[in-house]
Amino acid sequence: MNGLKKLNIADWFSLYRVFALPLLIILIILGERRIFTWFLLISYATDAIDGWLARSLKISTARGSQLDSLGDQLTLGVALIGLLVFEEAFIRENLTLILIAFVPYVFQMVLAFNRYGKATAFHTYLAKISAITQGVFILWLLFFEPVYWLFYLMVGLSILETLEEITLIFLYKNWVENVKGIYWALRDKRRVSPFTEGEAR
Repeated sequence: MNGLKKLNIADWFSLYRVFALPLLIILIILGERRIFTWFLLISYATDAIDGWLARSLKISTARGSQLDSLGDQLTLGVALIGLLVFEEAFIRENLTLILIAFVPYVFQMVLAFNRYGKATAFHTYLAKISAITQGVFILWLLFFEPVYWLFYLMVGLSILETLEEITLIFLYKNWVENVKGIYWALRDKRRVSPFTEGEAR
């Protein structure tokens, strides 16, 4: 309970995505595609809101970055489950491309847990662009129909973002938050310093 009291307003928006997970799973089980998609849209919206609040109010913390990343991963995971259930034909048709993007992501997660004992929270520019593209494509597909040029763009960005994350894991011995990208990492003193808190998301 004390841990919850220490959460700031940005953390609560991140925490919403974690709390929303059981509801989203229940909606998938019940076959409520439209309601599921609307709640998924809310989850994606909170991802934009929590980062904006943390930067605007200067209330970013290492805990908040971890919570933000956890919420992102859970939202993406349940979105993919939703696609498997509601868009099985699309998944089957494009399985090879999806696996090409997904397998490196799994490798990156394993690498991060092996090195840091937890997921990364680099929050690079490329990761943010990739997440926005994923969200737009998934929501459009669930609300309307597939847009293939957006799908190919999403896959390409996902692969590039994952390769960047893997590179950053090798660049940083200690867990850090908020690395804008490889260019900035090469100039970041934290690459040779112990993990410190306080950087903006």
